[in-house]
Amino acid sequence: MKSNMVEALIGAMVLALAGGFFYFTYERTDFGTVSGYELTARFDRIDGIGIGSDVRLAGIKVGSVLGQEIDTVNYQAIVRISVRRDLQLPTDTFVRVASEGLLGGSYLLLDAGGMDEYLKDGDEFEFTESAMDLQNMIGQAIFNAGGGEDDGSDGSEAGNP
Repeated sequence: MKSNMVEALIGAMVLALAGGFFYFTYERTDFGTVSGYELTARFDRIDGIGIGSDVRLAGIKVGSVLGQEIDTVNYQAIVRISVRRDLQLPTDTFVRVASEGLLGGSYLLLDAGGMDEYLKDGDEFEFTESAMDLQNMIGQAIFNAGGGEDDGSDGSEAGNP
């Protein structure tokens, strides 16, 4: 009976230590949503973007994705984001779906414009660029690389008239 109590105490200590570690990690990183003003953007494709995805400006996290839905009329993805309140974005700010690398995650990249007017809470980005379909691009490159030379597959000898 005494060994069960010791095992239970050790288990409780391990759980408390793990909880403390997760809390410390959450507080010290950019994990979580950024509170601020809300903006929307429309895209044809948002591959890899989900709720909680980063919104970055110059490589620094300045916001988070709050939600996403489909426009049933235009069949576009509507993404709601939150951007830090201390950051004023010009109305001609460009937003695009970017990737951290070939195998990395996706995020929204902001490229601030030069207008003197600024986006306000509830506004929509005018300029967007959707995610690129990497598989189609690779397939097209392979297909295009194979064309253009006569390999003799049509029955004629390559190089002979």
